[in-house]
Amino acid sequence: MIQRVYERALGCGLVQKVVVATDDSRICQAVESFGGCCVLTRSDHSSGTDRLDEAADLLGLADEDIVVNVQGDEPLFDPAMVDVLVREITSSGLEMATLAFLSSNREQHLDPNCVKVVTDGKGKALYFSRSPIPFFRDGISEKSTFLKHLGFYAYRRRFLRRFTNLPPGELESSEKLEQLRAIENGFSIAVALSPFDSQSVDTAEDLEKIRKIVSMEENT
Repeated sequence: MIQRVYERALGCGLVQKVVVATDDSRICQAVESFGGCCVLTRSDHSSGTDRLDEAADLLGLADEDIVVNVQGDEPLFDPAMVDVLVREITSSGLEMATLAFLSSNREQHLDPNCVKVVTDGKGKALYFSRSPIPFFRDGISEKSTFLKHLGFYAYRRRFLRRFTNLPPGELESSEKLEQLRAIENGFSIAVALSPFDSQSVDTAEDLEKIRKIVSMEENT
């Protein structure tokens, strides 16, 4: 799975370097075995963002550099999604950006494992929630849509350092959504619309779905 994510990341036209950050030497060995680049971080990080911050230090990135976080459980993501994200953080002038997909999937809208986001008229995040937002007071119709949050992030290096030093807030603790820390502390997050949805691997069922999709792609 890591190799598939890595190879797709290499296809992102606006990315200059792809690196896997992990605290597991076995993963590093696997990455190096297929010719990938890997940095070994500490094992005491409380989140992937903290690991990303250490990796940025190990790589000696400058304050103005853009750091994109792609989770290792996204083996089917389209490289164009990252290019959209990089363009968004560059053009918005903000220090942090993420992706969302315009969806009409009612099941996902009600699913607490599917995070939703609402934005203002300029595309800045107002709130992220596991609850169905917006709430359709008159009922959900076939035309009802919502923004499904996709777990891809871009940061300016300087803000990534600052973000990881902020204390978790009440909203973050309640929703278990780390990105709410930025909003609670008064920082804006640019939300770019992704042309594609994504399917992360969070459960054994998800893994089986991905395997079937990959098998179909390889046999066509």
